[in-house]
Amino acid sequence: MISAFYVSDSDSTDSEQKENLAADRRMLRCMFDPLELSNQAFSHNFRVSKEIFVEILEQITPKFPPIKGRNGLTAKEMLAATLRFLAEGSYQHGVGTDFSIAIAQPTFSKMFAKTLVILEETLCEKWISLEMTPEEQQEARRHFFSKSGIPGVVMSVDGTHIKIIAPVQDRDQHYNRKGFYSINVLLVCDHKMAIRYVDARFSGANHDAHIWSVSGIDDYFSLKHQRGETSYKILGDSAYPSKPWLITPKRNAAPNTPDASYNTRHAKGREIIERTIGMLKNRFRCLLGARQLHYKPEKAAQITNVCCALHNICLARNMDILPENDGSNAEIEQ
Repeated sequence: MISAFYVSDSDSTDSEQKENLAADRRMLRCMFDPLELSNQAFSHNFRVSKEIFVEILEQITPKFPPIKGRNGLTAKEMLAATLRFLAEGSYQHGVGTDFSIAIAQPTFSKMFAKTLVILEETLCEKWISLEMTPEEQQEARRHFFSKSGIPGVVMSVDGTHIKIIAPVQDRDQHYNRKGFYSINVLLVCDHKMAIRYVDARFSGANHDAHIWSVSGIDDYFSLKHQRGETSYKILGDSAYPSKPWLITPKRNAAPNTPDASYNTRHAKGREIIERTIGMLKNRFRCLLGARQLHYKPEKAAQITNVCCALHNICLARNMDILPENDGSNAEIEQ
């Protein structure tokens, strides 16, 4: 665990203490380069590889304004602090006192908001897409057919709750049936566990079927079907409405019947979306069910979007899958 840094001088005034602490933080940031960590330590603390970190840094650096003042942060420091928060899953204080980051909590709060916007604008549109190449479609159909025996399936969908603090506005709308405040996130994955679609705009009290119907993704698959692409289907559980392109389990299937057997195979086909959600939350623990995001729903949605894009980058760059519950016994809340 990266240790905390604290300086105290009982003979100093408050202003002197603040200035001394700021100076110490500047010195630590100058002395410490996260890229000097071992590959294993870097991946453990930031949940991405050094290569991915540098790749993202090169893309976002031109989008930050010039550094102002002695306490100004570099793009590298802001990216490192943001990734550390996404990985750690604790409130800002945990990052603000981290000696490898050495950023005061108020500074981190402002920096985090700015960096999130830049990461979302830079990464999400590029790395999260429903469009598949013909080769990807063929691979996906083979995968889902081998698991479920259902032809024409290329993706799977499910919802997952991201816990948040009780919002000031629309509090009741964010209190979900599981007994906590959340946003209900619709996620779609493919055969390789890449996230193809994410919609984190909806409050926790919304049902999965409602989110599906108004998010726009139903229109996407419906249009494919209307154009004759009838082998472009998606698996969903019983919370979703059955449609020609949205394949759900058989209702009220009696035991030891063909419908029950079908539902068993259907569930095997859907396992990949459950594994994808588990991998996403295990890598970026700010999303774990045992914790909660201390932000408004809109920022919680931003955080979720960025984590999904980072997840896809890690898959595309063949970053090793991190051990489940690596350093954490937190429950993964679906």
